[in-house]
Amino acid sequence: MLGGLSPENFLARYWHKKPLLIRQALPGFNGLLSPDDLMHLAGEEEVESRLVSRSQEIWKLAHGPFAPKTFSRLAKKNWTLLVQSVDHRLDAGAALLARFDFIPHARLDDLMVSYAVPGGGVGPHFDSYDVFLLQGMGRRRWRISAQRDMEFLPDVPLRILRRFEAEQEWVLEPGDMLYLPPHYAHDGIAEDACMTYSIGFRAPSAQELAVGFLDWLHEHLDLPGRYADPALRLQRHPGQLSDDLIAQVSTMLESIRWTEDDVARFAGSWFSEPKPTVFFEPPAHPLGLAIFTRRLAHTGIKLDRRSRLLFSGRRFFCNGEEVLAPPRTSTVLRSLADSRRLAPGNYPLALAELLHDWYEAGWVQWE
Repeated sequence: MLGGLSPENFLARYWHKKPLLIRQALPGFNGLLSPDDLMHLAGEEEVESRLVSRSQEIWKLAHGPFAPKTFSRLAKKNWTLLVQSVDHRLDAGAALLARFDFIPHARLDDLMVSYAVPGGGVGPHFDSYDVFLLQGMGRRRWRISAQRDMEFLPDVPLRILRRFEAEQEWVLEPGDMLYLPPHYAHDGIAEDACMTYSIGFRAPSAQELAVGFLDWLHEHLDLPGRYADPALRLQRHPGQLSDDLIAQVSTMLESIRWTEDDVARFAGSWFSEPKPTVFFEPPAHPLGLAIFTRRLAHTGIKLDRRSRLLFSGRRFFCNGEEVLAPPRTSTVLRSLADSRRLAPGNYPLALAELLHDWYEAGWVQWE
């Protein structure tokens, strides 16, 4: 899939560094769903979708869900439908993402699928994350640039670059794939009706991580002591914050500490937390633990397409929740985190109980 490169060579030479065009990365690939299938998904309330259209130099952006008649009213040129997290809706989409497991699961975001009519695109732009652009049906012309000018057009509902100067361009056909590192300007325009599968990766900003960590720390802090001023002196201005008060508060706050273990626990919870639009569906008639354990001995189990399972040492993080692996189960749980599947087996009762909890929450499914 990497044009003859090993994953190690790709990571060393291209990842986060420079683009790579791979002709026939997936020979015979023509997509996972039809334009009608994608439009149907875009009509569902819980699916994030966008419709981008252009008339002359006027850009329009609309957010789904979209009624079927929306698309029949559109022109035959210059519009694009984009649907996020298709991997949550299709087993084939989840299987496609699994092919990119040479990148840590914590970095993987989702599979976005776009359908464009001739001339359709979202304008020249850049992403703050790495992305693989895999061509399904049809053809799309990609122009790219390493330019430093990242100024956007004013008064436009999209982040479209004001001055885009293409340095390279290619037409991608079914099965071709283009990798782009972060902040590489690019513009994809449909040559004919086409579909593109975008595999994107999470790249949180320092601000996002700091805010998330402070929220996490708030829930886990347990600082001793209380403000006290036995040597309080009469103030000329009672409304003034005294130097002594500020100094004591500063000393109390300086006692806030965290360790690498705290950061690992936060990172596990944060990176495994599903998007706010994700909802799980518990089984309508869940099996009791005893029957569940007997069935587990004969039937494999897999993570739900929407579930995220990560680990650090014996700590496991499933959909934002932290658990300590029961004794003698870490290897099995790591296998589940890596491959997203467990073969049938007679597993320790403590592990069966944990899997049963996840099963009742809708986080794992039977194979």
